[in-house]
Amino acid sequence: MHHNVSLIATLAAAFGLALVFGFLAARVKLPALVGYLLAGIVLGPFTPGFIADADLAAQLAEIGVMLLMFGVGLHFSLDDLMEVRKIALPGAVLQIGVATLLGLGIALWLGWSFGAGLVFGLCLSVASTVVLLRALEERGALESMNGRIAVGWLVVEDLAMVLVLVLLPALSGWLGGETPDGGGSLWNALLVTLGQVTIFISLMLVVGRKVFPWLLWQVAKTNSRELFTLCVIAAAIGIAYGSAKLFGVSFALGAFFAGMVLRESELSHRAATESLPLQDAFSVLFFVSVGMLFNPAVLVEQPLEVLAVVFIIIFGKSVAAFLLVLLLRYPLNTALTVSASLAQIGEFSFILVALGVSLGLLPPEAQSLVLAGAILSIALNPFMFKAIGPVQRWLQAHSGLARRLDRRADPLAELPMAVPQERLSGQVVLVGYGRVGRRIAADLKAHGIHYVVVEDNREIVQRLRQEGIPAVAGNAAEPEVLIQAHVARAAALVIATPDTFHVRAMIEIARTLNPRIETIVRIHSDEEAELLRKEHAGQVFMGEHELAKGMSRYVLQKLKGEGQTSREANHANAASQ
Repeated sequence: MHHNVSLIATLAAAFGLALVFGFLAARVKLPALVGYLLAGIVLGPFTPGFIADADLAAQLAEIGVMLLMFGVGLHFSLDDLMEVRKIALPGAVLQIGVATLLGLGIALWLGWSFGAGLVFGLCLSVASTVVLLRALEERGALESMNGRIAVGWLVVEDLAMVLVLVLLPALSGWLGGETPDGGGSLWNALLVTLGQVTIFISLMLVVGRKVFPWLLWQVAKTNSRELFTLCVIAAAIGIAYGSAKLFGVSFALGAFFAGMVLRESELSHRAATESLPLQDAFSVLFFVSVGMLFNPAVLVEQPLEVLAVVFIIIFGKSVAAFLLVLLLRYPLNTALTVSASLAQIGEFSFILVALGVSLGLLPPEAQSLVLAGAILSIALNPFMFKAIGPVQRWLQAHSGLARRLDRRADPLAELPMAVPQERLSGQVVLVGYGRVGRRIAADLKAHGIHYVVVEDNREIVQRLRQEGIPAVAGNAAEPEVLIQAHVARAAALVIATPDTFHVRAMIEIARTLNPRIETIVRIHSDEEAELLRKEHAGQVFMGEHELAKGMSRYVLQKLKGEGQTSREANHANAASQ
């Protein structure tokens, strides 16, 4: 009996070569994903030797995108998205516009039509969520304020691209391409798209938030680990597939909302843990499949065009995003992080350029240029993140414009004059107003202790001020921010933010301004906790340790109480006899 083993061969070759090239890349201090891309190039049809099944690899990579976006949804609530809407929505829209204009300019320079240039520019405007998430996770910044802004920004970009993909067939004739059968009018396509997306989001937020967490809990009651894992994977892929077929939403976006609704379950952390190995495995296939599409010959045949495309992706988009974030009055570090996050393109670019070629809007060479730009920008993106610190220090030291943009007159960066002075002496400076910070603030308020909140998120600062709570917008690792919080007269500095990268700087600044201040730090790992204790950073709390202590105290008190009750009962029985 003859068997078709193309799936097995593709998986074996992809995982095997990805391991080899990923290991070699890591040994020479390059990101492992560079090795995964090289493995794809070796397996692709443009290099000699074994050629893997590109269609199968693309579908397996799509599963990886679904699982990865599902994992993001499990950590990214609707509240998180709403908190960053004032920067993510206008920032993403304006950045897409700037990148599209730059791409249009390159296309006109190459002699393409206006319609081709418009689609080509859109291909260069949207970053890869897969690449961004991998970069943020490696740096432990996914749940930080900068991470939430970057993810929210890309979610808006993804929504915009869903709209473009649906409207492009209807607009193709107007832009100089072919109009496919059933393309319909622009207004009909727009109304249908908006209606489908609205219905999908409404169902997920209204029905899904109740049904899927309940289903997950019912499966968990069986005490079967494999059934629980199966339920998580089935929910992620099933919702993603159903959203694409029924509502025209992309697989990635459908999986993202699936994760968001399952986040409402108390078992969301377990769901994230169970799906993580599959996310890692299939995300490798995503990078391998991208490499398989790349024809290295384009680097020799069209070097100037490739350089122009890479320049737009890495520098054009980044500079536009950098200036937009600063103009929206966010810190320099946030602007640099968002810029690095957007300095690449990925899955939506591949889908859009393929659609443009099929509609006759784009010449075939456009696909090669987009793929070349994607490969090079993905490979260079980790170095963009590593450059954030040095670039920030250089700009602060040498660029007067950057300093003025970073710390210009900002009403949220200064405490209102109306705050009574008695509330700014002996107060607690609370850095971070997330889940932990809110609980600390509630306890301080209940005990009549004054406090000032320092928070990166401007929307949170605005809301706190409306509630009459003193709050300052900015990064507490900057001296001027802690000065505005009157740390020099504070009794304690409580660092409750999940972003521990700047903890040492915060403590150093606070102790320089106030040598007697008490510092209380939230930390996430034993290594960080031990290092901070050696540096006499004050009281260090680690979530797992405090949870274990609390549970141990309860158990010991319970057992001691029962033992005391038992002894008293024995004494009573003896006395009665």
